[in-house]
Amino acid sequence: MLPYATAAQAEAALGRAMTRAEAAWLRYSASLPDHLLYCHNVAILLLVYTLAPLPLALLELRARAAAVMRPSMYKLQPRAQLSPGEFLRCYLQTGRVLLLTVGTLSLVSYPAVKMAGIRTGLPLPSAGEVAAQMLVYLLVEDYLGYWIHRLLHTRWGYDHIHHVHHEFTAPFGYAAPYAHWAEVLILGVPAFTGPAIVPCHMTTLWLWFVLRHLEAIDIHSGFKFPFNPTKLIPFYGGAEHHDYHHRVGGQSQSNFSSVFTFCDYLYGTDKGYRYHKASLEKIY
Repeated sequence: MLPYATAAQAEAALGRAMTRAEAAWLRYSASLPDHLLYCHNVAILLLVYTLAPLPLALLELRARAAAVMRPSMYKLQPRAQLSPGEFLRCYLQTGRVLLLTVGTLSLVSYPAVKMAGIRTGLPLPSAGEVAAQMLVYLLVEDYLGYWIHRLLHTRWGYDHIHHVHHEFTAPFGYAAPYAHWAEVLILGVPAFTGPAIVPCHMTTLWLWFVLRHLEAIDIHSGFKFPFNPTKLIPFYGGAEHHDYHHRVGGQSQSNFSSVFTFCDYLYGTDKGYRYHKASLEKIY
């Protein structure tokens, strides 16, 4: 809840006129408790999960309908075809797990978020500040997530937890957060570590969770589009990199990174993938 009753008070505290974004933030958040602003994460997450993979699902179903004539040229595993019922089952089950886990966690974790220094007041962060924080969060999440992912591929971790996520050997957008409830909580650790190390504004935290979820949907899309702008990001793994991990399944000891590829390269867990790529190049 912001300590300003009027825009004039806010501008007096800032020592300057508010930007349009800051004025909009003041109007929206001035009377809302901080813990309620933090709980917006749940609604934002469910909204992104519902809408972002929808075009991919429609493309997948269209490719399935036309598979008799011609498989989609962009689909990484064109022989893997899902029915509308399988899409719906995945969506409903994942939505339920996200609501129960992330919703409960948001209710009990706000004191830790407050202690970490996540702020809700004015001024809003600059675009440069947000971009720098996003980069730090991606690097931290990618490194910690890499090692957690490797632990989940130990015999115990896979048999008791991670096997749920690997139910789909040909991933698709709605399957990105499809996982055991314990895995959803465990993977929240690297996602929150970056903001704990480099505290940010609440709006930046919202943006971080949106960005991270969109990235997860992208690498689980099951499609390799030649016009995907993520191809311009250095060391970005993308759908093809992660699709190989799912294709191999529970025995996979390759491609554990979730965002970038340098951890797999540094620790030698991309050898199977590189051999696979070289074999395909010889064929084609």
